[in-house]
Amino acid sequence: MKEAYLFEQLDDRRVKCLACSHYCRIDPGKTGRCKVRQNRDGTLVSLVYDRVVAASVDPIEKKPVFHFKPGSTSFSIATMGCNLKCRFCQNADIAQVGDRAPAGRGFTPEQIVEQALDNGCDSISYTYTEPSVFFELALDTARLAKEKGLYNIFVTNGFMSPELVEMASGVLDAANVDLKAYNEDFYRKLCNARLEPVKETLRLMKKKGILLEVTTLIIPGLNDDPGELTRMAGFIAGDLGRQTPWHLSRFHPAYKLQDRGATPVDTLETACNIGEKAGLYHVYTGNVPGARENTVCRACGDLLVKRHGYGIESFLKEKGRCPGCGVPAYGIY
Repeated sequence: MKEAYLFEQLDDRRVKCLACSHYCRIDPGKTGRCKVRQNRDGTLVSLVYDRVVAASVDPIEKKPVFHFKPGSTSFSIATMGCNLKCRFCQNADIAQVGDRAPAGRGFTPEQIVEQALDNGCDSISYTYTEPSVFFELALDTARLAKEKGLYNIFVTNGFMSPELVEMASGVLDAANVDLKAYNEDFYRKLCNARLEPVKETLRLMKKKGILLEVTTLIIPGLNDDPGELTRMAGFIAGDLGRQTPWHLSRFHPAYKLQDRGATPVDTLETACNIGEKAGLYHVYTGNVPGARENTVCRACGDLLVKRHGYGIESFLKEKGRCPGCGVPAYGIY
């Protein structure tokens, strides 16, 4: 166990967790909504600090992150737990803890960084579940990773607190944030969360200079309304910048959402067209190999990075410049 970095002590040995926007008030002996942060006699502790449940070397494009060192690999880790309860969770076996004791093997920040270096990775990704619920492990690892010349990436639902973003901003280089829908009913009914804190996280990350990419899983009949997608695209372009990549991923039945089929490819194409009409330079499809995966120059339209699945061919010049017109591409190269 590890004492949490973000909490307040209240009366009667209760604590208030400050890691995410639920701001759980937790009685002694109880856990917050994530089930992995517990009040131990008036002190909030992480139950998963050294309990890594997943660790692997991934292509950076799998996150998906397309504008950070294309073709590189990222050492990816997770513990159990999540602060959301999405009915369509793709990793429910490790994210939704329930009444189980958190599992995982002992893995220290030093060992994680060593594994990343030994495997020739350029970065460490905190992913698969939700990095804000294992923030102590993520932050300690990220600080050590920066000392060793590695980059750090969060793949997150974005329902973290401003306090956490502020604390992480000194070592966090990039983030792919799920913007799951653009209506509060969706967030409340399907995720047990709220939309506005996610928007605030995105704005704050942008302000802090963190490289941002946004992912939306398009679910038939739930968040695929063209009007809603138009408003979402307008928010991304207006508040985050037209250069912000938007990944529109295909839904497949999962967890507690088995009552509808996979997203039609035509629906994804419509969503992509909406993004481009809003002025976004980089709109991609996900879970559809061979569809919209390439990165092109925002100025002249030349091909910058050719992709098919995880196969990458980069045409970028020095410092991420377009081979045709020389305009720098958005990202870290």
